[in-house]
Amino acid sequence: MKITTEHFNTLAEAIKPFDTPELRARYAARDIARADVVKDISKRYRWDLYWTAKECAGYDGSETWPSGYADAHIDTALRTIIPAL
Repeated sequence: MKITTEHFNTLAEAIKPFDTPELRARYAARDIARADVVKDISKRYRWDLYWTAKECAGYDGSETWPSGYADAHIDTALRTIIPAL
């Protein structure tokens, strides 16, 4: 994984409050917007949590939020943090 430990931990802590059993159940049942065009619901869930956590963390451009990484590297971290649906 090509993401620093600090960024990984920041990401994990920011996402944890949003990864709830209720939300997981909604996504697993595809009770979300545009579910009909989603090919990989687990990936959609991971990335929706990422963007929600980023927005709610009040990202201000500081060095603490993971940025500058390729999407593939962020997705690897997200797969480690968030179990598949």
